[in-house]
Amino acid sequence: MKIVSNSKSPSSTHRCKCSDKKPIEIYMFIDPLCPECWALEPILKKLQIEYGKYFSIKHILSGRLADLNFGKKKNLENIAQAWEKTASRSGMSCDGSLWLENPVDTPYTVSIALKAAELQGRRAGLRFLRKVQEMLFLEKQNISNLEVLQDCAGNSGLDIEEFMIDIHSESAAKAFQCDMKITSEMEVQETPTLVFFNKNAEEAGIKITGTYQYEVYVQILSEMLSEKPIQAPPPTLEVFMEFFKFVASKEIAVVYNMSISQIEREMKKLLLKQVVEQIPAKYGTFWRYIEE
Repeated sequence: MKIVSNSKSPSSTHRCKCSDKKPIEIYMFIDPLCPECWALEPILKKLQIEYGKYFSIKHILSGRLADLNFGKKKNLENIAQAWEKTASRSGMSCDGSLWLENPVDTPYTVSIALKAAELQGRRAGLRFLRKVQEMLFLEKQNISNLEVLQDCAGNSGLDIEEFMIDIHSESAAKAFQCDMKITSEMEVQETPTLVFFNKNAEEAGIKITGTYQYEVYVQILSEMLSEKPIQAPPPTLEVFMEFFKFVASKEIAVVYNMSISQIEREMKKLLLKQVVEQIPAKYGTFWRYIEE
């Protein structure tokens, strides 16, 4: 963890003008192909549920993985191994065999697609990002394929026709270039990286690279707020599932401070009530909310 100097904070033109006026703004630098970003999902959910009233998140695409040479077999084998290690360590399943069977061939297309989705609103962009990650890490789909991206858009509730126009637009390309500029300005070298800013634009931010224990993120929030934030309780499991729709046992376990076995017992009660369906994965289990 390191302090970002004033000179490394984003230029005023790039600072997010958040309408919710929350005291903390978090810049989250991600790459949609990064398994460590996927592994951070349980902690992010818990942070948003317990302390979401104190901060907003602005997602920035770093494009770091886009620079890799995916053409070499050895590189693909290394990526596959890294995925398997991350999945077994984090509990967030990602199947490395994708890189040997159906590799993503044009990562740049994925980044542009994410910016195209964001043109339909921040929440639309987040739903689309999550769907893209699910297709990539769980279903082993080549998410640079336009048909796969179109499916993701439809399943995320986007206007598909608008999305397919925007994916070829100058607006999406410029938005991605803006993200790359912020990444460079703030000297972000790897993903995930989170940078915490308070409402005083003159003050330095706190940059944290990689994944840490949940308590570290809460400690940073406390330091930046200059007070101990009040923790909100989580909703009932049924309300949680209705909101998030599709989650891993690991995500639920982190949010509710329970073991995987305890969570799976609770989820099986919802399964019997036909509230959710169980989706097995290479590592662990996912649960899908059944819409009425």
